Amino acid sequence: MMDDLGSAAFSALRSSAGLAAPPTVFIVDEDISVRESLQALIRDAGWQPEMFGSAQGFLARSRMFSPSCLILDVALPDLDGLELQRRIAERTEMPLIFITGHADIPTVVQAMKAGAVEFMTKPFSHDALLSAIGDAIQRSRIALVQEFALQALRERYASLSPREQQVMKSVVSGLLNKQIGGELGISEVTVKAHRGRVMRKMQAVSLADLVTMAARLQVTR
Repeated sequence: MMDDLGSAAFSALRSSAGLAAPPTVFIVDEDISVRESLQALIRDAGWQPEMFGSAQGFLARSRMFSPSCLILDVALPDLDGLELQRRIAERTEMPLIFITGHADIPTVVQAMKAGAVEFMTKPFSHDALLSAIGDAIQRSRIALVQEFALQALRERYASLSPREQQVMKSVVSGLLNKQIGGELGISEVTVKAHRGRVMRKMQAVSLADLVTMAARLQVTR
């Protein structure tokens, strides 16, 4: 998925401030008339627009962790839209909507395969664009909630001692307490004690729950 949230961004998201913030719609388009038109449309719809005339200008803006989407032209003065899409591929919390005056099938296919939620040709219907933005913002909210849950899971795993992490890896791989004790050179009673602490710290209600957590964390022996 994406890189770990920075501490400040994660704290904001954790307190629900991030999710409660007004959604931001970024627009990257060389044509100032297009930017100004979209700015008014987006503001009237109740979202917060941010405008950029180039891909590099957008990349210079610090990453944010609140609901958002990106409206992106294919043809840009520095990096083209497809290259910008490639560079920010890990930002799953910010869905992309492509707009362009000159679309060809290979470009559309490449953009959609790389995860764009919509590809529109200028001139496009304002209603269609607003609908696409609404869908993208909803996707952004879901992605942020999923990232919050994963980050919380990472924090719980990090709270385990090195020995507890070893025991967890062995438990989710299917080993019995006696087998784990033999491998780690500790008694079965000690394994049970570590296992109990693992379940409590990970907030797992069952072995199946713990296995699911390990899979999400990509924890393996």
